[in-house]
Amino acid sequence: MKKKIVIGLSMVAMVLTVVWAADHIDAPAVGSLTAGSGDTDITDFYAFESPASSDNYVFVCNVQGLTAPTATGDLSFNEDVMYEFNIDTDADQVEDWVIQTIFRDGKVISFGPVAPSASGTASTIENSGPRVEALVTAYGESAEIGTASGIKLFAGSRDDPFFMDFFKFVDIVNGVGNSLQLDVADPADGEAYATSFDASGADTFAGTNVMSVVVEVPKDMIGGSAVTQFDVWAESKRR
Repeated sequence: MKKKIVIGLSMVAMVLTVVWAADHIDAPAVGSLTAGSGDTDITDFYAFESPASSDNYVFVCNVQGLTAPTATGDLSFNEDVMYEFNIDTDADQVEDWVIQTIFRDGKVISFGPVAPSASGTASTIENSGPRVEALVTAYGESAEIGTASGIKLFAGSRDDPFFMDFFKFVDIVNGVGNSLQLDVADPADGEAYATSFDASGADTFAGTNVMSVVVEVPKDMIGGSAVTQFDVWAESKRR
């Protein structure tokens, strides 16, 4: 599964904007409303300048969404799945740097940033660059942070930060379809479909958790000041 965004690196944009891409159990191969979210289902991907250090970038990949707190303690990361951050610094749609994360014996291990030996959907673990390890943080426990070479690494459960009034969104979309005379039924309650979000929306994802992988890296590791804009995307890959 793949999520891609473009991030501009002007100081104003980086300070004021968090860039993200979001989906929850929207592909048959990674989960469903009845079966739940699979371990390859990327719910959200975030990339932003570290609020603690303007010299660093933070990359976040959230997976296994829509998990109730009562079930979160049973979640784990699959040792057969790699989560990979891909960074394209020359706008050719090919990754120039990768940050790879895998899981072994209750630990998360990250490799990179490093120039990949293979691109696209096939990946090889790139162990020639920086390597960081951390214990996977248990549900409800204090965060375990691994550090090495200026890189910070975290993996564990977190409250889903994505905010969306999903049911109002569906109402609006159905209204557009209905107005275009598409195959959309009239509202069941007889009221007109909504045309906009409420001033104070309801967070459909409130109270649900995700499994999160977070890597913070120095900007110098992906080109430093010479890189003024880059494409970045996250992928889950199964061996």
